[in-house]
Amino acid sequence: MSESSQTGADAEPSREAQSGQSHPNLGTAALTIGAIGVVFGDIGTSPLYAFREALGQAASDGLYREEIIGVMSLALWALIVVVTLKYVVFLMRADNDGEGGVLALLALAQRGVKKRGGIVLALGAVGAALFYGDAVITPSLSVLSAVEGLKTLPGLGAAITENRILVISLTILIGLFAIQAKGTAAVSKLFGPICVVWFLAIAALGVIHIADGPGILAAFLPWHAVMFVASHGVLGLFVLGAVFLTVTGAEALTADMGHFGKRPIRLAWALLVFPSLALNYLGQGAFAIRVLEDAQRLGKPFANLDWFFLMIPDSVRLPMVLLATAATIIASQAVITGAFSLSQQAIQLGLLPRLAIKQTSEGHAGQIYVPVINWLVLFGVIMLTLGFRTSSAMAAAYGIAVTGTMVITCCLAYVVTRRRWGWSRPLSLAVIIPFISIDLVFFGANILRVIEGGWVPLSIAAGIVLLIWTWVRGRRIVADMEYDSAVPLDEMARALALRLPKRVSGTAIYLTSRNDLTPQALLHNLKHNHVLHRHNFITTVQTLQKPYCDPEDRIRISRVDDNFSQIELRYGFMEQPDVREDLIRAGEAVPGAKLASFFIGRNSYSLNDEAGMPLWQNVLFITLHRNAADPTDYYNIPPNRVIELGAQYAL
Repeated sequence: MSESSQTGADAEPSREAQSGQSHPNLGTAALTIGAIGVVFGDIGTSPLYAFREALGQAASDGLYREEIIGVMSLALWALIVVVTLKYVVFLMRADNDGEGGVLALLALAQRGVKKRGGIVLALGAVGAALFYGDAVITPSLSVLSAVEGLKTLPGLGAAITENRILVISLTILIGLFAIQAKGTAAVSKLFGPICVVWFLAIAALGVIHIADGPGILAAFLPWHAVMFVASHGVLGLFVLGAVFLTVTGAEALTADMGHFGKRPIRLAWALLVFPSLALNYLGQGAFAIRVLEDAQRLGKPFANLDWFFLMIPDSVRLPMVLLATAATIIASQAVITGAFSLSQQAIQLGLLPRLAIKQTSEGHAGQIYVPVINWLVLFGVIMLTLGFRTSSAMAAAYGIAVTGTMVITCCLAYVVTRRRWGWSRPLSLAVIIPFISIDLVFFGANILRVIEGGWVPLSIAAGIVLLIWTWVRGRRIVADMEYDSAVPLDEMARALALRLPKRVSGTAIYLTSRNDLTPQALLHNLKHNHVLHRHNFITTVQTLQKPYCDPEDRIRISRVDDNFSQIELRYGFMEQPDVREDLIRAGEAVPGAKLASFFIGRNSYSLNDEAGMPLWQNVLFITLHRNAADPTDYYNIPPNRVIELGAQYAL
C-alpha cells in the first residue's frame, strides 16, 4: 500500500495482491450485490422493529401527529449523520491496508503510537468484547422479529402463540449455527440477490403507504428531531435509545471493507440501501399517522402496532414474512462470520489464546469456522431467546453494545488521524468531537435501559474483557519470567562452538517467542539428549499490525554462526500461519525443511500466591492456557514432526 493511502487518501487498496482475496475477478456490480447481502443484512432488517419500538416509547404518555414526525425525523437523521457521514464518508477512509473493523483500527492505531499497550490496547479489547455481545443479540432479535410476523397473517393470528414462535425461531437459529462447520460459500452466493429483492420490496411498501400521511415527508427537516428531544425531557432520551435501533449494523460497513472494497459498499448504500430504508420508514410513519387520525376520529385510544407487517397487503403478507425470515438469517450469518473473523484477529494480535480455526473453503480466504466461538454464541443466543421471549423485550438490550463500539471506534479514529495521518489536534478534534458527541448521546440514552435488558451485552462484554485482560497480563508475566532465566543465543552459540556436543544429521526448527534468546526446548534437548542437529533454526512467528504480509517479506533469515540461524516468519493479523509450508518455500535457505523436526516449548504452570496476579486470575490464566489449541494444529505442522519440551513456572 502506498504511503499516500496510509495517510488517509481514499485510494482503493490492492488487497488481491496481498491476500488472495476471495473476489479477485469480480466487477464493481457483482461486488456491490455481494456487499448488499453481507454488509447491510443487519441494518437492512431494522425496519422490522426499530420504528415500532421508538414509537412505542413516544406513545407511553399519549401520542399526537407531530410526535410521529419527530420520531421519524430522528430515525432519518440518525441514518444520515451516523451511517452516511460518519461511516461512509469518514471512517471508511481509516482502513488498515484495506481492512476495517475495531481490531483492524486498533492495529492501525498501534502502528502510530510508541507503545502497544496502554489505553489504545484497552480500547480495542473493549470494542472487541462489545462486538461479541452484539453477535449474541443480533441473531435472536432479528429472527424473532421476522417470525413474529406470522401473527399478522389473516386467519392465523390466534394459532401463532408465543411458544410456537419461540420453537420456530430456535429451530431456525440452531440449524443456522449447525451448518457453520460445513461452510457457507455455496449458499452465500444467494445472499446478495435475496437482499436486493428485500430492499426493493421494503422500498415499494414504503412508497405505497406514504400517501396515507404525506405530511411525514416533513421529517427530512432536522428541526423536528431537535424539537422532539428538546421538548420531551427524559422520555425523549428513551425514544432516542430506541431510535438508535435504526443504525445497528453500521459497524459492518467498515468491518467488511476487506471483502468488498470501499466503492461497492458506498454505491450499495447510496443507490439502494439508504433510499429503501428511508422510504420504508416514511411509509411506516405515514401509516401510523393514518391509524392515529382514524383512532382520534372514532374516539378510541391509539395502539402501537407491528407497523412493518400490517402495512403489507394481505395477499402478499406470507411471502413477505418468508422473505423477512430469509433476510434475518442472512443478517445473522454475517454477524456469526464476523465473530469468527474477529476471533482470528484477536488471536493473532495476542488478545486471546489460540483457538482451533478451520478453513471451510479452498477458494475463499475469509471462509473460516471457529468451533468454540460458534457453540458459545449459539448457547448465548438460546439463553437470550428463551429469557426475553419477544423481540420487543429484547430490543432494550440491543443498543448498548453497538453504541459502545461506536464510541470506541471514534476514539481509535482520533489516534489514527493524529498519529497516522498527521492531522493537527484542532483539525482532528473538529472532525471527531461532533461524531463522538452524537455517539455519547445515543450511548447515554441506551444506558437508561440497562435494567430492561441492557445489562446483557454489558455482562457479556465484561466477561470477554476479563478474559482478554487476564490473557494479556499473564502472557507478559510469563514472558518476563522466561526472559529472566533465558540465555542469549549468541552466548550459547559461542559456548557450543568451543565444545560441540554430538552432531546428528537433519534440520531442527525451534519455535520460540524471541529468536535472540536460547529456546527452552533447545536447552532441554542438549541437557537430556546431548545432541545438536546439523542445521538449527531459531524461529519466531510475528504478527504484523496490518492484515496481510507481502509474500517477499514473509520470511527473514539471519545467520548466527555455522550452527545456528535465526528465522522470523511474518503474518498479518488476518492470516492463518502455515509455518512448515513457508519454510519449505524458502528453498535452500532452510535446507531439509520438508523433513525437519519441530521443537516446541510446551510450558506448564502451577499456582504461587506470591507471584504475578491474584490467585483467581492465575487460575483463569492457567485454565485458558491448558485449553488453548495445540500449536501443532494452529501453525499447521505435521504432528509426526513435532517434539514438545518445556518447563514449569509458578504463577
